[in-house]
Amino acid sequence: MFVSGTTSLDSRGRVQGKDAAQQTLVTMRKIEAGLKSAGAALKDLTRLTIFVTDIRDMGAVSKALAKALKGSVVTSTLVAVSALAVSGLLVEIESTAVVKG
Repeated sequence: MFVSGTTSLDSRGRVQGKDAAQQTLVTMRKIEAGLKSAGAALKDLTRLTIFVTDIRDMGAVSKALAKALKGSVVTSTLVAVSALAVSGLLVEIESTAVVKG
């Protein structure tokens, strides 16, 4: 099993992406890289929990997720929170995947 919670922060702790959609795409690329290093792929995701600081971003986040998931269907929950750990972060995604082998 692969479990990861991540954001669009770069290696220096800077927020990447000016809006929720861009931050979602950056975060999903990081999740995809983590899956690859564990011998898995996006198709192995079983669950996503998406935290957003503004529920009005739900549509943009959903579209970005659909683009990032490349047709994979994943059970997900979207939760609105008052803030995330670093100022400027709009999205955080926790992912779970089943890694075979």
